[in-house]
Amino acid sequence: MNNEEKDLEKEDLEEKEQETQNENSEQVSEEESNEEVEVKNEDFNKLNDSFLRLQADFTNYKRRVEKDKQSIYQFANEKLVLELLDVIDNFERAFASANKDEEKEGFYEGVVMVYKQLLDILEKNGLEEIEAKDEKFDPNLHHAVMQEESEDVDEETIIDVFQKGYKLKDKVIRPSMVKVAK
Repeated sequence: MNNEEKDLEKEDLEEKEQETQNENSEQVSEEESNEEVEVKNEDFNKLNDSFLRLQADFTNYKRRVEKDKQSIYQFANEKLVLELLDVIDNFERAFASANKDEEKEGFYEGVVMVYKQLLDILEKNGLEEIEAKDEKFDPNLHHAVMQEESEDVDEETIIDVFQKGYKLKDKVIRPSMVKVAK
């Protein structure tokens, strides 16, 4: 073998070595690329999951705020209505103790009309009287201030009402003060 052949053989060997190294490096790079893609996919999935959770939380927050806003709107006048209930109680006490004098009959009827008008306005705005007399005692609607032995009615039945109770749009704003049979 002469020098030229040896040189050619050497070059062939070097080329083959180079090709093998290139193939190995391509495989390593491909594996690294696949790992990077997997890591990025995992990161993407985590971020996407976080985004979806935040979006759901925000939607729930908006619903809750809207519900709270509606509740505030519904019960905005609760304090005013509570104060007016004292006025209604005073009207009823006055009617109960009034002696119907013929001279004052017109005045009495006028006061009754004002009382009814006030009740109508409050009822249109959601006020509702809680029925109590002869009903079964319910601690959510009634406040027992007395108990009395009674064989005429069932146990836990309301015998007497001392002060009427009221609801404003299904919310108890003042429970009825009652006497209950035991």
